[in-house]
Amino acid sequence: MTLFILYQTDQWKTKSSRVFFGVFDSRSKATDCAKYHDLYSNNSKVVIEEVTLNQCQC
Repeated sequence: MTLFILYQTDQWKTKSSRVFFGVFDSRSKATDCAKYHDLYSNNSKVVIEEVTLNQCQC
């Protein structure tokens, strides 16, 4: 199962500046949430990280 984690960050997208906004089951839902909360601006960017749940790397 693939999940998408939504963060707002600075314009350089450093990990230390990330602010968590939610976990979604589709990229489009994460994008809609970012637009609804006005997370896009001149000084900030949005990062949507894709992660896989329940995957064993043996």
